[in-house]
Amino acid sequence: MGLHQRIEAAIDRTLAASAVGGPARLGRALSYAVSPGGARIRPTILVSVAQACGDDRPELTDAAAVALELIHCASLVHDDLPCFDDADLRRGKPSVHRAFSEPLAVLTGDALILKAFEVIAMASARVPDRGLMLTAHLAYRTGAPHGICAGQGWESEESIDLSAYHRAKTGALFCAATQMGAIAAGQEPGPWEELGARIGEAFQVADDLRDALCSTEELGKPAGQDAHHGRPSAVAQYGVEGASRRLGDILAGAISSIPSCPGEAALAQMVRAYADRMVPNAERLRRPVPGE
Repeated sequence: MGLHQRIEAAIDRTLAASAVGGPARLGRALSYAVSPGGARIRPTILVSVAQACGDDRPELTDAAAVALELIHCASLVHDDLPCFDDADLRRGKPSVHRAFSEPLAVLTGDALILKAFEVIAMASARVPDRGLMLTAHLAYRTGAPHGICAGQGWESEESIDLSAYHRAKTGALFCAATQMGAIAAGQEPGPWEELGARIGEAFQVADDLRDALCSTEELGKPAGQDAHHGRPSAVAQYGVEGASRRLGDILAGAISSIPSCPGEAALAQMVRAYADRMVPNAERLRRPVPGE
């Protein structure tokens, strides 16, 4: 079974169990929010790190990957709400609050967060020490002061530290991906934080570039949201060419930061593959950006 199929199968098992016996519309909203997914980049990184470290407890790795993706999907549901981005589209289809109502969208996001921690707990009976570490790391990267909740909170501040904002809003779950992958395989998470932080920063800069340069149809969600909401971004701070150069520097640093491990070469290849998909092509970079 390939990596993508492994992750999707684990997610499908979780969603199937969540749909039994509860409110039907909420069950459908949960599935709608998670599937079909995007690139599943965070769980892919998590499983790739676990495999590079030996992956001696694949059932725990799968649970950690599912939990991380559920947290990510919950954050998207909440980000799209009228009180935040008020976005009509997500992944090329109506956002959850548009498809199911605002109250159900709030409940969907909340339920996905709780399901994430339940999934880890249920898979941790044989290795409770790893389960506790996974729970602690996922909670830390989800809440405040340095998780994705803090990332959203930075947008309400009068003065924003762009680096701290990006580390929390985007980098947090990438740090969770690399560190939780190591934990699931019985390795120390500390050496893996830098890789996650660098990938997260690269992803955010690439996302800022796509938001500025791509259309709504290309993105599958509203384009130009950073400028529309007056949010800080790498494009606003450095310009398109400067942001693109910064992206290349960050990705080079990410590859060089991979800790020594049995699967180091394969992991570096995976990071390079994602890097190639992140970097905007030259033709797009030459397009003028409104306001520049």
